[in-house]
Amino acid sequence: MNFSVPLLLRGEIIESDPVEYGGRRGGARFTAPDLTKHLDRLTLQKPSAMAELYDMKFGEIVDFLHKLGQRLDPAKNAWLQEAFELSRATSGLSDSILRFHYNHIPSYFLPEAVRAIAERTIGLEYLEGWVEQPPMGEGSVRIRAVGARAVHIIAGNVPVVGVTTVIRNAITRSDAIVKTPSNDPLTTAAVVRTMIDMAPDHPITRHVSVAYWKGGDERIEQHLYDPRRIEKIVAWGGFAGIKHLTQYLQPGLDLITLDPKHSGSLIGKEAFADERTLQSVARRLAVDIGAMNQEGCVNARVVHVESGTDAEGLKRAEKLGKLTFEALKALPDHLSTPHKAFDGELKAELDALSFVDDEYTVFGGKGNEGAIIVSRSDQPVDFARMLACRVGNIVPVDDLETAIRSVNSYTQTIGIFPDSLKAKLRDRLAFQGAQRLVSLGGAATLMQAPGPQDGIEPLRRMVKWIVDENGDGDMLEAQAIAKAAE
Repeated sequence: MNFSVPLLLRGEIIESDPVEYGGRRGGARFTAPDLTKHLDRLTLQKPSAMAELYDMKFGEIVDFLHKLGQRLDPAKNAWLQEAFELSRATSGLSDSILRFHYNHIPSYFLPEAVRAIAERTIGLEYLEGWVEQPPMGEGSVRIRAVGARAVHIIAGNVPVVGVTTVIRNAITRSDAIVKTPSNDPLTTAAVVRTMIDMAPDHPITRHVSVAYWKGGDERIEQHLYDPRRIEKIVAWGGFAGIKHLTQYLQPGLDLITLDPKHSGSLIGKEAFADERTLQSVARRLAVDIGAMNQEGCVNARVVHVESGTDAEGLKRAEKLGKLTFEALKALPDHLSTPHKAFDGELKAELDALSFVDDEYTVFGGKGNEGAIIVSRSDQPVDFARMLACRVGNIVPVDDLETAIRSVNSYTQTIGIFPDSLKAKLRDRLAFQGAQRLVSLGGAATLMQAPGPQDGIEPLRRMVKWIVDENGDGDMLEAQAIAKAAE
C-alpha cells in the first residue's frame, strides 16, 4: 500500500510535488510534498492575523475541540484508519497497543479534559483576558498569557503526542507548524485533516499546519528558525536532534525541549516482607517496564532493589526478577506485547551475558519476548542506556544511597516502593535531578492529570506573558525627577 502524507497548510490540503521518504526500522515508505516549494506560505505572514483567535471566548474553543473529538472515532474516521495502517509499519508499538491508543483519542477532546488542561497548566483567567495583580505600590499591573508563533517537532513513540500538540495549540491561541516524525507521520495529519473537513475557515484551523520533512534539511530549517517568522521551537527528540537545533538559537527565539530522558525504579526492603507483597511488587514493576513496549521515556530500565548483596540478598533479587519476567509475559496485549522489531544490538548484548553467568542471571531474552537481567553485584549492565524492547535490569544493593546518587538531570520518572520511601526520599531525588516520582506501577498509568513535564511547565512556556502597567502621570513624573536628583 502506498501512503501519502499531505502538507496541511492553514486549512488547505496539498499533495503535489511528492518526495519519497522511508519510515524507521525499515518500515513502509511514504511520500510527502516538497516543502521547499511552500516555505513562504508556511509561516504566518502577519502576526496581527492572530487577532482572530482572540475574538473567540474560551468556551468556543472548547466547543470546537469537542466537535472535533466526536469525529475522531477510528472506527469511522478514514484518515485515522489510514494513519493506523501506516503506523503498523513504522511504529515500535504492536497493533494491539496502537489500537488501544487510537481508540482513546476522542477522550482527549472532551470539554472537561480541555478545561482541566487550561486551568491547571496556565490558569483560565489568564487565557481569557488581562488579570489584575495584587497592588504593590501606587500603580496597577495586569498580566495576560498570549499565544506564540511556534514550530512543534514532535515525537512518534505514541500517537498521543501529536494529539495533545493540536489541543495545546488551540488552548493557548497560538499558531503552530507541526513537524511530524518518520515513525508516525500521519496521526497528527489525520486529526488536522478532520479539522479541515469540519471547518476549513475556522480560526483554529487556519492557525495550525502539519508537514513532514527530513530533520536537518537546512533549506527548510534556516528559513523557519528565524525570530522574524517564529518565536518558539517546541522540540521532542533525542540528544542529537536537540543538539542540532541549538545552532539556530538567537535572541527572540525560545527553545522548549522535551528532551530524551531515562527512567528507573527504587524498591525498598519492604518488598520482601512476604510472598504476597513480593508478587504485587513484581506485577507493578512489570507494568513500569513493559507498558507501551518500553517505547516511552517514562518506562523503567534500571531497577535498584534493597535486597542486600550477600548470598541471601542475591537470591531475593533473583526471585523478584523471575516473578517480574513472568508478570511481564502476562501483561494484557493492549498494554504490552513481545516487541515486533527487537533491537539487534541489544539482542547481541543479551546473548553475550550467557558467557558471564557468574555476573548476571537472565530471565527470558531468547527471542523478542523481553528479559529481566539480575546483576549479581551492585552495578548495572554496561549497556544500561540501550535497554528497550521490554528489557529491565534489577540491581541489588545493600542500601539505596548509591542509587540515589546515580540520579541526575537525565532522569525523568522514578517508580518507588513503598510510598513511605517516596515521601522520605523525594526532596533528595529532586535535588539530584529527578523530575517525576510515582508509586511503583504508575510510571505509565498515572499520566492523566495535566501538569509539569520533564521538570518544566510546557504550556506556561509556550505562551508569552505580557505585562500591562498603569501609573498616575504626575506621580511618575515626580518619581523620575526625584531619581534624577539622587
